[in-house]
Amino acid sequence: FRYFLLLLTAVMSGTDVSSDTTPFFSDDNEGEGPTCNGVGSPQPEEEESASGVSDKRAKLTVAVLCYINLLNYMDRFTVAGVLPDIELFFRIGDGTSGLLQTVFICSYMFLAPLFGYLGDRYNRKLIMCVGIFFWSVVTLASSFIGKDHFWALLLTRGLVGVGEASYSTIAPTIIADLFIKEKRTNMLSIFYFAIPVGSGLGYIVGSKVDDVAGDWHWALRVTPGLGLLAVILLLFVVQEPKRGAIEAHPEHTLHRTSWLADIKALCRNPSFVLSTFGFTTVAFVTGSLALWAPAFLFRAGVFTGEKQPCLKAPCDNSDSLIFGIITVVTGILGVASGVQASKKLRIKTPRADPLVCAAGLLLAAPFLYLSIVFAQASTAATYVFIFLGETFLSMNWAIVADILLYVVIPTRRSTAEAFQIVLSHLLGDAISPYLIGVVSDSIKKSDSYMWEFRSLQMSLLLCSFVAVGGGAFFLATAIFIEKDRHLAENYMPSGERSHR
Repeated sequence: FRYFLLLLTAVMSGTDVSSDTTPFFSDDNEGEGPTCNGVGSPQPEEEESASGVSDKRAKLTVAVLCYINLLNYMDRFTVAGVLPDIELFFRIGDGTSGLLQTVFICSYMFLAPLFGYLGDRYNRKLIMCVGIFFWSVVTLASSFIGKDHFWALLLTRGLVGVGEASYSTIAPTIIADLFIKEKRTNMLSIFYFAIPVGSGLGYIVGSKVDDVAGDWHWALRVTPGLGLLAVILLLFVVQEPKRGAIEAHPEHTLHRTSWLADIKALCRNPSFVLSTFGFTTVAFVTGSLALWAPAFLFRAGVFTGEKQPCLKAPCDNSDSLIFGIITVVTGILGVASGVQASKKLRIKTPRADPLVCAAGLLLAAPFLYLSIVFAQASTAATYVFIFLGETFLSMNWAIVADILLYVVIPTRRSTAEAFQIVLSHLLGDAISPYLIGVVSDSIKKSDSYMWEFRSLQMSLLLCSFVAVGGGAFFLATAIFIEKDRHLAENYMPSGERSHR
């Protein structure tokens, strides 16, 4: 009732009700006096920061966003955890099964600019609630598809991208409006822990549910209920912060520009553009490994005689389980080590962030190469090299996000997130799973178990060379990072030509 009265007052006074300062589906108590108890004495209120959100509520908000991010990636990689079963169920090859990841990433990629535009202008919490609810319903629907309707599975996996686009473009900007400097970096590192952990849980949950139920469809029925819980938490726990206020750049002083002007300004920001290309290579490599690594390890086991070929469901998904555990552990180690290395290096140079990202990719490349080459010789060595390669690769997640947030002004951050998502997925994990599958099919000379393994092995070698290219992009970012950060921190409306 209180929200209704405030909304009615805002409408009658001509206030823009679409603004995030309006308490529409928000717990923002801005502008209200202290509440009173039964005897008329005011109750003590939590001290609020410039963002309009108390420190306790800000930490709870980050916790909820981390939970949703974990759930998001868990849902995405559940399919990869049961990929051999799906290929057997629909009788499809590598190129066709690679489309499952591609259609999801494509819808996510094309919708990201829309949600980026909305996220910079309207209530971010409401946008996320609608997107996550839609994603949960579509995921549940995809678990009832029969073997003659593979096209329906492709369609539903594509629609799942709506939920991720509504969330991934907005959540980091909320964290940016709640914390600054070192505290923001720490919170972002916690937030991005959820990516490798959620991805690993996707493999683990997918493979174990498939083993218990004997049907891969049940693996897709775990996340929808957890998604509805996420919507409830968003509505009752998350509070919408004021854009830019915590950085002494209140939203109303930044003079929000048009979407086209935002895009032009971002394209003139070399640190943003180069780090985005660097992150694109990370997306390419992780997208390829996410879909194909468990299947590759399974085929290696069949090739060496350690495993039996999958002729009847459920298939042997032990590799998905092990790969999932490795992904969880390496994600935690990689994100934490990347953030700590960046903190220590910042004492010596302001270019620490891109240098750490470059080091992570350049160190990951040889270990990924060795993990693919050693697959037919030693399973243990393969897992060790994968562990090291994924650890170095995971060093980038939180740092890349932090770079974007401090080289872009607050009213362009959702648009910048969307721009980065489009480019990194368009040239990264939207095409890499399908490309690896098509190259594998083209190399394969027969349907023997040897060629099923060899063809996928040779196509996956591309990942290590792409990682080297990513290291070069981050080294180039280090040249411009100091200047672009200074321009963003000292932005004035009349300084729109700073990047010219």
